Amino acid sequence: MNTLIAIIGLGVLCLLFEIFNLRKAIVPIMIIGLLGVLGLTISEYNSTESYYSNMIVVSKFSTTFSSLFIVLTIFLVALGHNFYENHQSKISDYIAIKIFLLAGAVAMVSFGNLAMFFLGIEVLSIALYILAASDRLSLKSNEAGMKYFLMGSFASGIILFGICLIYGAMGSFDVTEISELSQSAELPVWFPIGIVLVTIGMLFKVAAVPFHFWAPDVYEGSPALTTALMSTLAKVVAMASLYKLLSVMNADVSESFKMVVVVISMASMTVGNIMALRQTNVKRMLAFSGVSHAGFMLMTLLSLSTSAGSLLYYASAYSLSGIAAFCVILYVCKNRDNEDVVNFHGLGKTNPLLAAILTAALLSMAGIPIFAGFFAKLVLFNQTIQAGYLALVIVAVINSIISVGYYFKLILAMYTKEPNEERKGTSVVIYAVAIVAVVLNIALGLFPSLVLDLLV
Repeated sequence: MNTLIAIIGLGVLCLLFEIFNLRKAIVPIMIIGLLGVLGLTISEYNSTESYYSNMIVVSKFSTTFSSLFIVLTIFLVALGHNFYENHQSKISDYIAIKIFLLAGAVAMVSFGNLAMFFLGIEVLSIALYILAASDRLSLKSNEAGMKYFLMGSFASGIILFGICLIYGAMGSFDVTEISELSQSAELPVWFPIGIVLVTIGMLFKVAAVPFHFWAPDVYEGSPALTTALMSTLAKVVAMASLYKLLSVMNADVSESFKMVVVVISMASMTVGNIMALRQTNVKRMLAFSGVSHAGFMLMTLLSLSTSAGSLLYYASAYSLSGIAAFCVILYVCKNRDNEDVVNFHGLGKTNPLLAAILTAALLSMAGIPIFAGFFAKLVLFNQTIQAGYLALVIVAVINSIISVGYYFKLILAMYTKEPNEERKGTSVVIYAVAIVAVVLNIALGLFPSLVLDLLV
């Protein structure tokens, strides 16, 4: 609860800085503030408390995932300093929206009541709609914001309808009471229907097949930094909250539900990777790559009682790789009309460091050792085999091999093609964020127990 209050206070402080004309101090002060909030969150790791009639619940699950979200937000806020310098709006608006988005993210993994769960979703979603359309002079950004808003509104409506059916069946929004009541032999038919509707809405937020159609267009049209936020922070928030929601609802007792998860996981991995192979735009490629990774993360739903640690590990590895990759995209595609692969030609010659960083990020996503992405998949596959889903793991391994094709297409473009033009120097912040993200990724690959043991 202290974390949530501190984040909201930080967002309000950001807006006040604009009033007092302290724009240059916004980014450094917000980063310092977020580091303080991170320390506050870590200090609550061993506590298990509930606040406001169980609306907010502090637990190991909420503190560990909240810590990951805060770290990702620190990276995204740091990258925002130079990114928004050419925009007409004030930087305080963008940074404050990201801080409030973080508040929604924390609420989504700390809820003890379905009302708080939905409130967190809407805070996060509305912030994303605004950021997607934040480049007002770009038709692509306007289109992305409108598409995301319309599709996201339908998904939110489906989630709300599902919550209403759950309340109608159980007579309570409190997840503890719902969990206890769900143990009874006879459940009202509205309860499983409500679970299905909420799951469908959350699968849209995760961009899993067949609810993924919005992702490529929205990722391509949104400003690059917003796309980075969607593909990393927003995706892992949605996945973590879906995991928590289904675990407290005891949804894993149904074999039919598990078979649906298996089918969606297979479809997401396969469709995402095959479509990514055909892309020439890097943001669209990473959008379909994100669909594939959503399929991998859905595998954790097959063993809800034991896979929280593996989900945290996979989410950390994937999001750190995504942050590093988008640092390079921000550099290469700055002041360009598109993010096509051709823009990356010869990057290995013009800027070897950033080319190496992007290569490391892509190798981690592909699941190549020594990066955390490899060990995250290894842990996930091991748990899925133990749960009795060998066929799913075989499909996942095949898809991991397929993914190498489009990741290496970009890597080969950087090292085997001649550069199109000389590129100007970039901000020290981009180098710093990219290097830190890659180093953390490698550290998690070498010492996976640092994360896996947090939720034991």
